[in-house]
Amino acid sequence: MKEGFRQSMAWLHTWSGLLVGWVLFAMFATGTSAYFRDDITLWMKPELHQASTQTQAPAAAAELAAARLQAVADKSPRWFISLPDGRSPSLGITWAPAPGAKDQAPKNQRRRFESETLDPATGEPVVKARQTRGGEFLYRFHFDLHYMPAIWGRWIVGACAMFMLVAIISGIITHRRIFSDFFTFRPRKGQRSWLDGHNATAVLALPFHIMITYTGLITLMFLYMPWGAQNAYKGDEKTFFSEVFPSRNDDAKPSGVHVALAPLGPMVMQATQHWQGTPPGRITVNRPNDATATISMTRQGENSVSSKQPVMRFNGATGELIGTQGDDLSGAMQTHGVLYGLHVAHFATPLIRPLFFLCGLAGCAMVGTGLLLWAVKERQKYAKALAKGGRVGFGLRLVDGLNIGAVAGVPLAIAGYFWANRLLAVDLPERPAAEIAWFFKVWGFVAVLGLLRPTRGLWKVLLVGTGLAFGLIPVLNAFTTATHLGVTLFKGPLPVALFDLTVLGLGLLFLFSAWMLHKHRPKPKVSKVAKVTKVVKVAKASPPGGQPILDGDGLPEVQGS
Repeated sequence: MKEGFRQSMAWLHTWSGLLVGWVLFAMFATGTSAYFRDDITLWMKPELHQASTQTQAPAAAAELAAARLQAVADKSPRWFISLPDGRSPSLGITWAPAPGAKDQAPKNQRRRFESETLDPATGEPVVKARQTRGGEFLYRFHFDLHYMPAIWGRWIVGACAMFMLVAIISGIITHRRIFSDFFTFRPRKGQRSWLDGHNATAVLALPFHIMITYTGLITLMFLYMPWGAQNAYKGDEKTFFSEVFPSRNDDAKPSGVHVALAPLGPMVMQATQHWQGTPPGRITVNRPNDATATISMTRQGENSVSSKQPVMRFNGATGELIGTQGDDLSGAMQTHGVLYGLHVAHFATPLIRPLFFLCGLAGCAMVGTGLLLWAVKERQKYAKALAKGGRVGFGLRLVDGLNIGAVAGVPLAIAGYFWANRLLAVDLPERPAAEIAWFFKVWGFVAVLGLLRPTRGLWKVLLVGTGLAFGLIPVLNAFTTATHLGVTLFKGPLPVALFDLTVLGLGLLFLFSAWMLHKHRPKPKVSKVAKVTKVVKVAKASPPGGQPILDGDGLPEVQGS
């Protein structure tokens, strides 16, 4: 603390942001896309575009879903039904693997569930609908990462989010003129320009950055800080989670007595009436076709800020109501539900979601400019060595390479993920894994290039490539499907048209960035000795009484030079 409190915060701000900045950028980029994950999934399943224009009453849709599950998963211990809503018009079913299934996941790995998307009008699976994780992959990567046990990914993401919160708070403290600097941008000023850009993108959405970072930690608070619940419930975490997440509150063992499942339609209508016209959004059937079967219906939460939605539980054999949970929440539960809901933003209307998306892009810019700012500042220490033909140190070269791998690599990888969705064969085995593999192949390729040759020229090439990759997605869509912009803008579905327009806008943004980088090339600095020498030469060469001609740098132009 010899340098003072604010100076100490500057050091903390720099290093807390730099050490995890590359992971944070990937988290921000994929998390920002999650605000439209249902729209992304719809775009990545073009076979659903026609079905998405059809509607069905919730009770009838639930009956159709149950009939399909009886046909394909009557031995499954648990069913999940996602009813159509304003954000996702499709009818989805998912089921857990039957006991003794060969494809059960190893310990500490993600379980493999089967799923189908049904036509909400007929209840039949969409013909030849391609298998894809869609926007769900980007959403899950945002907090689970990939190719590792989910618990490891969540600990890594939690540590990075904590660093992010420290960086935001220390940044507010250390930038004394942070709000006045928001209205200041000085282009072509090297480090000063990067700092202006960093300040502007940080302050522009500062409330969002604080909210999204803090609530991100809250969403996994029971993983990071379990001691309160363990102490209050005397180590009985099962009871605690059954109260916090009532829809998962059923781990009873099957009786082995086969009993036909009661119709879901009347239960859906009863729940809708109880919730004053709001239908269920999710239905969970535990131990279907067993005497101990139970059915949990969770209220649709599209118009509620809180993620804690009421649940009604029914007897699966008789259809009788067992009880309700969540109609009257405690203050702590309401607080947790609102904070969680703010993070995932399921409540966001079609006008609010774009605002969240833009704030997320500002967060990406804030992290990216912060990483580049450190490299620009550090390079000044090597100015003399570079002037003599030397090279920068290993640390700076490593950061330059990682900056390219993250800031340029992640957007290009996301674009590559979308291209793979259209170009891979529809009936390719393990197709979702193949699409995800292309995401990491593109990202890994850019990261290796960045580490091998972290130059300004590579930045321009990658920015142009990313701009073309995003900008040509609507063209790719027109060549591979019948629902291109010329159709969707007038006949729908509207989310598909908005996706094409969004990626087109992102492509133009990256191309503009490449053009700006090419336009504002740094000029070689002229030393004071060289300037004086040039002036002396001009004085000797100029005729008596003549006025020297100034060149583009404001220096006298030497004849013959």
